[in-house]
Amino acid sequence: MDEEQLYIKHRGVYLSKLLISPESLQYFDNFTFRPDDIIIATYPKSGTHWMQHMVSLIFSEGDMTSVDTLYNWERAPWLENVTAVALNLEERPSPRVFTTHFPYTLMPQSFFEAKPKVIYVMRNPKDVFTSYFHFHTIASFLVKPGSSSEFLHKFLDGKVVNGSWFDHVNSWLKADDKEHILYICYEDMITDLKASVAKAAEFLEKHLDDEVMEKIAEKCLFNNMKQNKMSKHPDTPTEVLDQTKTKFYRKGVVGDWKNQLTAEEAERFDAVYADKMKDVDHNFQWD
Repeated sequence: MDEEQLYIKHRGVYLSKLLISPESLQYFDNFTFRPDDIIIATYPKSGTHWMQHMVSLIFSEGDMTSVDTLYNWERAPWLENVTAVALNLEERPSPRVFTTHFPYTLMPQSFFEAKPKVIYVMRNPKDVFTSYFHFHTIASFLVKPGSSSEFLHKFLDGKVVNGSWFDHVNSWLKADDKEHILYICYEDMITDLKASVAKAAEFLEKHLDDEVMEKIAEKCLFNNMKQNKMSKHPDTPTEVLDQTKTKFYRKGVVGDWKNQLTAEEAERFDAVYADKMKDVDHNFQWD
């Protein structure tokens, strides 16, 4: 099936019809945020589930009960998704934790009024592309990617679900009220996970001792987290998400794009990146 059959377009951005409906978009636009809400914001395949896992464990001070008994979409629901409407989020006690794949420019009015805390996770776009390409091969609600080179063309043009990676990252890096936003790179989490736990805990005003942070970091290691059944959609039917082809959590590494892109494609990617990100004032440690 093609884009017209599988996607809706919202303010110029492709969204999956299975995950998002006109009703869920209206719910999102009318949602009332609180100043003490926490929002995990990401472009897809940038470490969303990883950060959901980490934040849950920070608030539970390392207790695994919540992450072992509640699905991630219940603990930190995607506000724009159809599942959020039925979760009675308005009745949840503070602090509430939410997730979104939306750019800053699509956030609802109450977000800008309440100024909740945001953790924005970024990842090398070449690795995002690689992970997204493989995800498209198993997700029936996404247009089949075709060849790697075909999908690269769409990705660089922003003609994929959730739009342009460049526009998404640009929007959050240029956001107003940056004191309410913590920027974390996927690569930093790979390099020193405990330091990332400490950084997130400080931002969330959770005072954890060194032993607890060590425990959380251990629980958040990729190979440990991917064993958690509440984070990897085990009950999703194969006809929706076919994990017999490749697992939802695939590799969780840095630099897998080198196995995906040719030298010529990498050069083309770099040229688009240089143009799209030329006005961004952020020091990314990406190769």
